[in-house]
Amino acid sequence: MRDKRTPKQVPLAEADGFIEGRNAVIEALRAGVSIDKIYIARGETDATLGHIASKARQSGVVVVESDRKKLDFMSSTHAHQGVIAVAAVRAYAQVDDILEAAAERGEPPLIVVCDELSDPHNLGAVIRTAECAGAHGVIIPKRRSAGLTAVVAKTSAGAVAHMPVARVPNLPSLLKELKKEGIWIFGTAADGTTPLYQADLKGPAAIVIGSEGEGMGRLVRETCDFRVSIPMKGKLNSLNASASAAILLYEAVRQRMQ
Repeated sequence: MRDKRTPKQVPLAEADGFIEGRNAVIEALRAGVSIDKIYIARGETDATLGHIASKARQSGVVVVESDRKKLDFMSSTHAHQGVIAVAAVRAYAQVDDILEAAAERGEPPLIVVCDELSDPHNLGAVIRTAECAGAHGVIIPKRRSAGLTAVVAKTSAGAVAHMPVARVPNLPSLLKELKKEGIWIFGTAADGTTPLYQADLKGPAAIVIGSEGEGMGRLVRETCDFRVSIPMKGKLNSLNASASAAILLYEAVRQRMQ
């Protein structure tokens, strides 16, 4: 018999969106809770955990194998039974939804693409700035990236409720598809060959923000039409990822207001 309970009726371990324990995670999957990731104890051969992993993958949920020490550290109930799910605060959008939002507003698309941005505070700040700047959506990869967790929602100051966020399995492939739609790809890079104030951001644009430590991945970098450098006048040679996003987004806003 199908479980008719709504996602809100599935108990969460804490307000941080962690769902702990085998039965709780199974019920969350059955009830259609938007789940960002599921962490399962590495090396476990238990049939129930195998069923959870299979069900999760069928639903498009990322499954991460982790050692028990990590699960113990994450757990607030101390009864995780080898599995912890992290609920997403809202369902992910589709890339087409973002493009349609731009078309409905009669504006050239302005999209932010985050390449493996793992710090949830940075992702939340990017989403907040994107919403304030009137961007049409944010795109993140499924793996090696923060997702729409409670921490991201809090850092975004509520922007996740208004800003469509899509999640894709392969960023280079996604960027190639955007290029086919006539969207120019602008990647941020310290060694970029296009100075920020020479970049034309008035037309359809996707701004790629690299990870906190490594910047853009090689394949993502090679897919960009332009690699944009931000002028640095101090002794340091790099900015926080969310700060870089803010600078490029508001340069796009400035250009589009002229």
